[in-house]
Amino acid sequence: MKETEALVRIQEIDLALMRSKSKLDNMPQAKKRLAVATARKKLAGEISKIVGIRKDADMDLEENEASHRRAEEQVEEIQEKYASGEAGYRELADLESRLSTLAKRMEKLEFKHGDLVAKAEVAHKRESDALALDKKLQMEDEALLESLNQSTAQVRQGIRELLAERKEVCQYLSDDVMARYEAAARRFDGLAVETLRASQPSICRVTIPASSFGDIRRGPSITECPYCHRLLVTDGMFDLNA
Repeated sequence: MKETEALVRIQEIDLALMRSKSKLDNMPQAKKRLAVATARKKLAGEISKIVGIRKDADMDLEENEASHRRAEEQVEEIQEKYASGEAGYRELADLESRLSTLAKRMEKLEFKHGDLVAKAEVAHKRESDALALDKKLQMEDEALLESLNQSTAQVRQGIRELLAERKEVCQYLSDDVMARYEAAARRFDGLAVETLRASQPSICRVTIPASSFGDIRRGPSITECPYCHRLLVTDGMFDLNA
């Protein structure tokens, strides 16, 4: 491989590497995973609130039912004492008063019970729906990750092949040309080398006047564009313009 061919090929490889790395940085699956992660983070905050509401609803329902059971137990105790016939007149009056009070308390507890059951059911449903949505998002993220890994594996394999070829092609470049190329590549964002066809460099496309052809003909096959100052490969130009 001639040095001029190697120089042109190095730029082609480096531009391909730039495109591949850009592709890795802009994988659509990665952007979608970021959106899913944002949604899950927001959902996690909502789930935390929903779980708190559900726990409070369960606690209120449990307290209501526990209070009702205690009231029922007290009623049974009073009824047993009332039925024993051992209580005197005053004690019987007190027992009746306590039974009346307990009956009113139980009535209030029973009245609230239905509402508390409904609230608990709604809270459980909201929690179940939120957890199901989070599970769905998790499965979506796992599918995206698998797809991303497959896509990046292909790109990374291409990068490895390009790097291997680059290492081989570099052997055909002198240290001086390589240093000039790397400096120009940094300056021109990778577009460091242009070829001369007819009377125009391939990148800047500023026509070189016929009066300059003599200087270019006598010069090296790797020179510098007099206009944009990129590396200019003239190899084969004179055959094409003969």
